[in-house]
Amino acid sequence: MKNMINEFKTFIMRGNVIDMAVGIIIGGAFTKIVNSMVADILMPPLGLLLGKVDFSNWFVVIQAGKDGVKDFATMTEAQAAGATTINLGIFLNAVISFVIVAFCVFLLIKAINKLNSPEPAPAAAPTTKKCPFCCSEIAIEATRCPHCTSEIK
Repeated sequence: MKNMINEFKTFIMRGNVIDMAVGIIIGGAFTKIVNSMVADILMPPLGLLLGKVDFSNWFVVIQAGKDGVKDFATMTEAQAAGATTINLGIFLNAVISFVIVAFCVFLLIKAINKLNSPEPAPAAAPTTKKCPFCCSEIAIEATRCPHCTSEIK
C-alpha cells in the first residue's frame, strides 16, 4: 500500500500532469470567455441580420406541456410549462463556440510549433568542386585532378 502511495505521489508531481491540470483550468476559463463572446457579441448582430432572430430561443416543441399548449414565445416559457423541446439555438451557440475555441487552439499550437522549430542550419561550405577538364568531383583544396592529372588553378 505504501509503495502505491509513493508511486501516486511520483505520478502527480510529474511536470506533464501539472501542466495538464493548468491547461484544463485555463481551458475552462477560456471556454467561458468564448461562450460569452458567442452569446453576447456574435449572435445578437447575426440574429439582427437574419430578421431579429434570437438564436437562444430557436427551439422546436416535440411534446406539449402539461396544459397541452405547443406554441411558446421563448424556450424558458416552454420549459416552465413542461414541454419537451429540441434546443437548436443552444446547439448552434455551442457549435460556434467550439469552432472559435478550436481555431484559437490551432493558432496557439501553430505559434508554439514556430517557436520550438529549430533554426535551419546554415548551408555547409562545399567540400568538392568539378574539374574543369574532365568534370570529375575533386576535393576543394586539390591543385591537380586525380582522374585526368590536369593542373587546377
